[in-house]
Amino acid sequence: MVEKLKTYFTETKVELKKVTWPKMAELKESTKVVIVATLILTAIIGAVDQVLNKIIQLVFG
Repeated sequence: MVEKLKTYFTETKVELKKVTWPKMAELKESTKVVIVATLILTAIIGAVDQVLNKIIQLVFG
């Protein structure tokens, strides 16, 4: 069990050295894209929700 854990952590360390970490500018840009996409998707879902709510009120009103 201890040997498996040791192997796991050793392999994890090796894999993390292969990772290309983004620069701060790339990270900021990606964050902006995610925030904008989230806001747009939220607006779309909210609009669809309102329309469906009105339809349901008309049908069952």
